[in-house]
Amino acid sequence: MKNTPYDDVFRTLLNGCKQLVIPIINEAFHEKYTGDEEIIFFPNEHFLNRQDGAEVERITDTCFIVRGKITKKYHWECQSTVDNSMMVRIFEYNAQIALDDGEVIGDVLTVEFPNSAILYLRSDMKTPDIMKICIKIPGGEIVYDVPTLKVKKYSIQEIFDKQLLFLIPFYIFTHESRFSEYDKDESKLESLMDEYIKNKLEELCNNNVIDEFTKCTIIDMANKVLEHLAEDYDKIKKGVKSVMGGKVLDYEAKRIKDEGISQGKLETLIGLVKDGLLPVEEAAKRLQKSVDEFKMLL
Repeated sequence: MKNTPYDDVFRTLLNGCKQLVIPIINEAFHEKYTGDEEIIFFPNEHFLNRQDGAEVERITDTCFIVRGKITKKYHWECQSTVDNSMMVRIFEYNAQIALDDGEVIGDVLTVEFPNSAILYLRSDMKTPDIMKICIKIPGGEIVYDVPTLKVKKYSIQEIFDKQLLFLIPFYIFTHESRFSEYDKDESKLESLMDEYIKNKLEELCNNNVIDEFTKCTIIDMANKVLEHLAEDYDKIKKGVKSVMGGKVLDYEAKRIKDEGISQGKLETLIGLVKDGLLPVEEAAKRLQKSVDEFKMLL
């Protein structure tokens, strides 16, 4: 299946901001992870073996293990619309994920299916909280649950209360049905432009609940979702971006991380400059940045 911009945002959040993953696992699977667990991701590409011997490549949205007191494997899919084929794909992916780590000892093949869940960006009253897969085997059947997490179910207050910050970039979906209304009436658009989200993220960052990189990533990914979802509504795009801060230094936080510059080093240099102990020019040189780029980081 072809990736959507929402799939890309989903994967970026998972791989770039691991600390956001644990709360949504706890919410969907009723786990009690503390956040100290190790998360290890697996390749998203899987090759499904067909009866004619051919292999068909399928790309899952994500597959990873959480290693704490015990180790569990998880498989998540992000779905923008309710699709009847979703459960077929879930089963195909799960079977291949299980086979990838399957073990043959003597004449026994042992496979372990991952814990699976679906994040629904759009949903309605008919969208179930739990979907099921039933496997009929000789002598009986096996039924296992696939919980769903529905963005529309959560208010922005509940998202922050439960620390489900992973959902923030997708929160705009809850307003999608009123886009044409907002675009015509600026007074109603103000409700969508509430600065609460940005201010709350700033507060969490200042209190060291999340770091600057995570805050910037959430805002940047929210803008990417907005750009695609509201592509026909210029007033909405301009209004929301004016509140959220628009493009976040061209995703400067990611470039800093990708270039191997630690957050600690950056904060140290900024602190020295602010205290008057280091010239801006020298700090910029140490980061291999121009003076103007370093001033933007300040």
